[in-house]
Amino acid sequence: MSKSAQLIGLSAAQLSEKLQTGEISAVEATQAHIDRIADVDEAVHAFLTGTSDQALQTASEVDRQRAAGEDLHALAGVPIALKDNIVTKGITTTCASRMLADWNPVYSATVAQRIADAGLPLLGKTNMDEFAMGSTTETSAFGPTHNPWDLNCHPGGSGGGSAAALAAYSTPLALGSDTGGSIRQPGAVTGTVGVKPTYGSVSRYGVIALASSLDQVGPAARTVLDAALLHELIAGYDPRDNTSLNAPVAPVVAAAREGATGDLRGVRIGVITELAGEGYQEDVRLRFAENLDALRQTGAEVVEVSCPNIEHALAAYDVLNAAEASSNLARFDGMRFGQRVEPSDGRPVTVDTVMSASRGAGFGLEVKRRILLGIYALSGENYETVFANAQRVRSVVTEELLAAFKAVDVLVSPTSPAPAGPLGDGKENPEALLHSDVGTIAANLAGTPAMSVPAGLSENNLPVGLQIIAPQRADDRMYRVGAALETALQERWGAPLLAQAPALGQMKVEVSK
Repeated sequence: MSKSAQLIGLSAAQLSEKLQTGEISAVEATQAHIDRIADVDEAVHAFLTGTSDQALQTASEVDRQRAAGEDLHALAGVPIALKDNIVTKGITTTCASRMLADWNPVYSATVAQRIADAGLPLLGKTNMDEFAMGSTTETSAFGPTHNPWDLNCHPGGSGGGSAAALAAYSTPLALGSDTGGSIRQPGAVTGTVGVKPTYGSVSRYGVIALASSLDQVGPAARTVLDAALLHELIAGYDPRDNTSLNAPVAPVVAAAREGATGDLRGVRIGVITELAGEGYQEDVRLRFAENLDALRQTGAEVVEVSCPNIEHALAAYDVLNAAEASSNLARFDGMRFGQRVEPSDGRPVTVDTVMSASRGAGFGLEVKRRILLGIYALSGENYETVFANAQRVRSVVTEELLAAFKAVDVLVSPTSPAPAGPLGDGKENPEALLHSDVGTIAANLAGTPAMSVPAGLSENNLPVGLQIIAPQRADDRMYRVGAALETALQERWGAPLLAQAPALGQMKVEVSK
């Protein structure tokens, strides 16, 4: 096996260790991943924009600084990819939409700047559902991403590009955004780790908004420890984000290392009974039951917890998401932001006709559908009967989760009710795919942290995930539990779940044990 194949199989933590000891250089690590992207991304289509020249420049500077004995961040030299709704100065940021196809920002999002300042080479911007609206990455204006486990399947959404890049070993780290499960659900169906931190604990400044009261930036990785390392880097107060929490960052790295010992004695885990029954595939339920057994073997106490109104969370989320999206996307009108299209049907060129033509040409069908739903929910008497009622449901669901956390340390459920489906599902039956977020939405409504960890394979040898939800600002709890489960399952499987991906054997990668 070539050195390049060995390097891409290392975790971010392992790369960090080898970089700090001088066993490898940042340029070597970065070039290995650039070569990997060149080899596999035509099939996977995880990336929309590549930034290999910039990545190598960053890596070279990190090597120079390290040789000079300068104090560097632990992740300096470890490559990363960013979801394409995270604004990057001088690098095209499209939100996978024709509306922003040629936009080169003049500033960077706070999280992008923190990554740059820490010396992580940026490999590129990853594909996504248009404006983060979707569950399969098929609403992207630039074509779908394919799941590395089965190239005929989708990789989840909206952040399927970041998850697929991780699963294909094209990057060791990635960032995504999570409004209703857009980091966790792709993680579940690609066999990777996806994390939604506590709302407000990671800056949203410079991240193109979908639903501002729900959106949260978070890390994606192949291991729980890698996600924790990235989480600590990007988290923290930002005065430019008026929803940012001015509070200490939870010690997630220490919690992940503690959890990796496999000891959860004294931890009380609640199983949300309403999120594991009807509507969940049988093999998902079987893997979940096995995971609960694995958690019991770590010494944790596992009990059932009822949140009876959580079944209404999906309906409330659909209304709130659409309402906030219709407001946030109003700025993309061809006059202030976004591509400008003049009417071609003989109408005079006016403000109204340019806005109509620009939005008609720039937005895809799913974006238009949600804008119309949002306008409806906010209009006239609908505001009280639709939007306000959805807010009331949100409050009830939040209260139920808060009550549950008085009895348990964390809550668990399957991440998604089914493994990845075939490409085409998202376009043929978008309503059915909304159900894929049924287990993840409550954490967004309540602002609590949640993560998905690999939990096993379906009967079709596709990954499924287990979700861990913790109280607000207690992100470290879910990292401890997630790392303990990861250790227990890898001991049972004999290797990481991704080592069992059939497509990877043909893609020439040596999976790190």
